[in-house]
Amino acid sequence: MRNVQYGCGLSCPTDWENYDTSPTLRLQKIPIFGKLITRNRVTFPDGVRIGDITKRLPIEDNSVDNLYCSHVLEHLSFEDFHHALKESYRVLKPGGIFRLVMPDLKPLVERYVRSEEANASIAFIRGTLMGVEERPKGFKNRIIQSAGNHHHLWLWDAASTSEALKNANFNEIRLCEFGDAQREAFESVEEASRFNGAIAIQCTK
Repeated sequence: MRNVQYGCGLSCPTDWENYDTSPTLRLQKIPIFGKLITRNRVTFPDGVRIGDITKRLPIEDNSVDNLYCSHVLEHLSFEDFHHALKESYRVLKPGGIFRLVMPDLKPLVERYVRSEEANASIAFIRGTLMGVEERPKGFKNRIIQSAGNHHHLWLWDAASTSEALKNANFNEIRLCEFGDAQREAFESVEEASRFNGAIAIQCTK
């Protein structure tokens, strides 16, 4: 079976093809000089490949059996999120499984509404990672921030995510939990902690 994970970060199980689009990864991949340039940064495992889900992954149509992303889609704009779902659908084989995990907006909102603390709104914005507490100072820091994508750009709940998957033509859409994929391949790529406070959905093509 062909297994693909996108937005993998430092997660690089050997039985998966792992893609990321980090600027650090791109620098690291420069022949000879790449590892010198990034020697003071956290570097990616050698098996991580460059691939951008907001554009086009270097993968053939209908070729992937199992597809996974964890805490990736919330870093995309509204438009890029929908493109990512279309791209995910494109690469999956008919009958292929797509599992996604990302922060759940609903409990964050519910916690904010229930709170009587004076700083509840500050805690809410910090919890969503959608606010900017301090503008980067200096040219270098501004370049680093513009090149990276650490902030959340759009948060979703289970209902809106399921609807978006339905509109992207996915089938058998259901909420899922850690370890319930019924395909052994996902055992090496999923981490239990990533499912805490998250939307986790499984669907098929």
